[in-house]
Amino acid sequence: MEYDPETPQYSTGDPTSFAYISARERWPVIITQGIDDVHRSAWATQDEEVLKEGKWIVSELARLKYELQHDREITPLPDDGREDVEGYNKELKALGNPRWHSVPWLYSECYLYRRISSIFQQTQKWKSYDLFARQKMSTFRSSRPAVLELAARYKDIVTGFESEHTIKGAKTQEELEEAEKILFIEMCEICLWGNATDLSLLTNLSYEDIQKLQGSEARKASEKNIVVNDLGKAFAVLTSAQHSGKKERRVDIVLDNAGFELFVDLILAGYLLAAGLAATVVLHPKTIPWFVSDVLPQDFASLISALADPQAFYSALSDDDKQAGKTPTPLSNAEVSNLSFLFGHWSRIHAEGQLVLRPNMFWTEGGSYWRLPKTAPSLYEDLKESELVIFKGDLNYRKLTADAAWPTTTPFSEAIGPMGPASGVRILALRTCKADVVVGLLEGEDERIKATEGGGEDSGARKWAWSGKWAVVQFSDGKA
Repeated sequence: MEYDPETPQYSTGDPTSFAYISARERWPVIITQGIDDVHRSAWATQDEEVLKEGKWIVSELARLKYELQHDREITPLPDDGREDVEGYNKELKALGNPRWHSVPWLYSECYLYRRISSIFQQTQKWKSYDLFARQKMSTFRSSRPAVLELAARYKDIVTGFESEHTIKGAKTQEELEEAEKILFIEMCEICLWGNATDLSLLTNLSYEDIQKLQGSEARKASEKNIVVNDLGKAFAVLTSAQHSGKKERRVDIVLDNAGFELFVDLILAGYLLAAGLAATVVLHPKTIPWFVSDVLPQDFASLISALADPQAFYSALSDDDKQAGKTPTPLSNAEVSNLSFLFGHWSRIHAEGQLVLRPNMFWTEGGSYWRLPKTAPSLYEDLKESELVIFKGDLNYRKLTADAAWPTTTPFSEAIGPMGPASGVRILALRTCKADVVVGLLEGEDERIKATEGGGEDSGARKWAWSGKWAVVQFSDGKA
């Protein structure tokens, strides 16, 4: 569209791209799982109207899956009352009414989830239903070992700040500053690797798989896989604002996944507030179910509710437990205490206005963030008020860079276009790589990683950037 770069976007028609695999393999599985979820909910109801509409939703999801698998022409969204329909359909027309297997990946994947949402919007009884909610909370329950580890760490850090207003063991000012930087980096890397449990990619994730992806040992083993790490630059910006005595210091987090990733996002938010690196943290969730596991406002409420009575949450028999004949081990008193501390701290900072949720429909539009200054000017002006805007996850990175096939050595600040230099917005992207687009690499770095096992060298594909094994942490100072 008119505000996007001239560099071509990745397409579902390119056999060397992850877009190609996504359209043919991942998306049909996601729709099938959605059909199963609606079927379970519909047939469990006593309400005839709910059941009737549930059957219609299942038939519409099945029709969407058929069109996708048989490479039919993508059809305009029906008018379901939401104001973004016109924008989606205008772009679809501009693309020449393409087919599913040969279309820009970014638009078609956004369209897919918007089309699913539209099916629910056209009903009376299912309008607010999140067909991915069951998966989100199940995955969070499966993340129990990492949740407990981080809860204990968080309690120690926050109580330390509250009692001493500093870091234990730091004797000189130089030692204190270095310790604060190390802690900041640790908190951000916890937040970064929390993205490894993206449900839209890990469609067959087991309890054991989740445990391997999380926890301190997994994070330490993955540090060498952060191919660009600008956390030092972000820390310098926040400490400079803190030392300036400025009272209105805000950090924004454009959220990605619910469940365990939202948990680690809240760990980071609470830490930033406790450490005095921010006076307010604004969280930006989505407004409709999106890319399977993305955060909705109700996901925040569900997470807080789970922590309100952690023993009941973690001791409840899940469907998987019942099938496996397992009984969850009760939490210890110390574990309950640590999780209750989280509940109390997060509830308090939310109630006092230090932790704010601010959804916006822009985050579920079909285009890139190159368009943000022109198509969502009020949101753009709001983001300018922030000291630092942290964009979480792969989709946000794809949207920042317009999902374009940039040379990998393209500077990050250049690839984000109007959101880069002179934009008035400071950006930190925390992204585990799960798509082809990667920028800001040193000369030869892409080739080096491609040559590693599973990197994709022989195929011509950048397979190393598909798995979530590698990560980039990139900073752009639009206020400089």
